[in-house]
Amino acid sequence: MPASSSDYFRYFAVPRPAALWGVAVTGAGRTHVAPGAPYPPARHPADRHFDWARGRVLEALQVVLITAGHGRLETRGTRPQVIAAGSAFVLFPRVWHRYRPDPATGWVESWVELRGSTVEKILRTRVLHPQAPVLAGALATGLEAALEAVHARARHPQPGFDPELAAQGLAVLAACHAARQAPARQARITLAVAAGERHFAEHLTEAVDVAQLARRLGVAYSHFRKAFKAHTGYAPWQYMIRLRLSQARRILAASDATLEEVAARVGFSSSYHLSAGFKQAYGVAPDPWRRQFLTGPAPARVRQAAGARP
Repeated sequence: MPASSSDYFRYFAVPRPAALWGVAVTGAGRTHVAPGAPYPPARHPADRHFDWARGRVLEALQVVLITAGHGRLETRGTRPQVIAAGSAFVLFPRVWHRYRPDPATGWVESWVELRGSTVEKILRTRVLHPQAPVLAGALATGLEAALEAVHARARHPQPGFDPELAAQGLAVLAACHAARQAPARQARITLAVAAGERHFAEHLTEAVDVAQLARRLGVAYSHFRKAFKAHTGYAPWQYMIRLRLSQARRILAASDATLEEVAARVGFSSSYHLSAGFKQAYGVAPDPWRRQFLTGPAPARVRQAAGARP
């Protein structure tokens, strides 16, 4: 899990207009922590930085989503908890805590820090409360997408107070609320399947050791393989092949790339293996499929391109 070019962190002051909206994003970031790497990996401001022995207390609320790997969370008043991929946890203002990835797996963390009267009001209702900081079903409530929207804006912030960024911070809290209110938490294996799907999509051209991936996600390989097929209809390696073939179809339809070039771009070892997999999946070899796709009935193509009903 090498460091990614998407890693960043930003901290913001709370300008006066934030009082009108009741919430302000005062920090956000994403970090890939490689197995065995020191943690925290980069120096943050003194009031946010911490080491494991000492722990930390914050004045603001933070929401942290772990999208790969697993680790450990300890907070005052709760038992130590294992944090699996797909889980989130809330760090409450004025509550001592410490957390870190397992050195054997590392992890990927995505987080946001929030302050404001609306945040305080939500905390007073105890919809989110320090005795239950872990949100195991966070992926199903859209928390990852809400955090990605925060990151897209926080990486290139507007000058002064940004109401849209504040609204995205509220969306994060809404996703946390939904995860807390869910009637039943998702099982760890379900979260691992979701994390596995993302991993395959993000590493399309790479060789993937599924057994090693399952270990990184904190589940047994046999359970992961069975659950993956139950959720997607494909065994993990079949799912990866389907992703590659889908990408190959898009390239074939949109370019003059040779089969050798397409195979290299989507992760097949040769044009032969691409052709064999393509024919097995779609009943026709890539070259005839491309010719048929590009020379279909012209009137239909023209009507579809124009937005009319075929």
